Formats: sequence, C-alpha cells, structure tokens
Amino acid sequence: MKRISGRTFRLVALLAIGVAGAVPALARESLGLYATWGAFRDPVVPRCYAIAMAEPNQSAREYQPFAAVGSWPRRGARGQLHFRLSRRMAPQSTITLNVGGQHWQLTGGGGDAWARNEGDNVAIVAAMRSAPRMTVTATDLKGNRFVNAWPLAGAASAMDAALIGCAKAQ
Repeated sequence: MKRISGRTFRLVALLAIGVAGAVPALARESLGLYATWGAFRDPVVPRCYAIAMAEPNQSAREYQPFAAVGSWPRRGARGQLHFRLSRRMAPQSTITLNVGGQHWQLTGGGGDAWARNEGDNVAIVAAMRSAPRMTVTATDLKGNRFVNAWPLAGAASAMDAALIGCAKAQ
C-alpha cells in the first residue's frame, strides 16, 4: 500500500464522513487508504465504497466534488458509480466523462451524476482500473463549462478493498 500524507488522510476521512450523511460517523470503518482514494464500510446499511476528492483547481465551487464507487450487498448492487460535481448543472446539461481517452455521457442533475445504464457503469469502472486520470465536464447554471478531475492511482485497490469489505459483511 502506498504511503499517504496526513493531510490526504484527513481530507479523505472528512469526505467519507460528509458523504455518509445522517449515519453516525462511528458506524463507518476504514478499509484502507490508497494514494488519494479511500475505502470504507458502513455496516449499519450495509454498504462499502471507494471514494476520492477531485483535484483542487482555481474554479468556483458550490460543492466539494468527489467520485465514489459503492456496493450495497442487500440490494445486490455493486460497483455503482456516483459523482458529486463542484457546481450545480444547467438543466439538460451534457455531462461527459473521460477515462483514459474513453468517453461516456453521464446522466444527472443538481450537482450529481451517474452512468446512464448498468453497461456503461461496468465499462467505466473497468476503465478506471487502468487509466491514470478521469475528468467530468458539464455546464453550470450560468452557462459556463467546468471540469472536475480525479487521479486514478489507488482507485483499483480502493474498489477491491470495498468489494472485499462488503463480501465479509454478508
């Protein structure tokens, strides 16, 4: 496992706590930190997820952007992709994901985006395992294009840790 800085650990941990919402913070268990990606298990739900914050940039933000790949064993869902983007999107905004030169159109609204269907979801998660970086491009409410980017170093290990964490929860 790659060693990470204390700042990166705090940022990933704070993000995981914020993403989890109303469930008490103590309910989440860290499954590991891998570069800028973290893996967590919430045994109360149960669910497991790999998560990372977007690269910092100078653009205005309404939200702290993150990318997450989650599994909910009781629902039979695994490897579900979710993006929280840095801004609210214009209605009917085209949301484009680029992973290692491969492109997909996402669906979403507000500040959130997802794969359009399960086939795209599977292909995107597979592409994330070998690409160095991914970006999401959309248009905000003011009509400005914006980009959020994530390094993918550590993503495959975090996704694997999340899958294993939920396999143990069943």
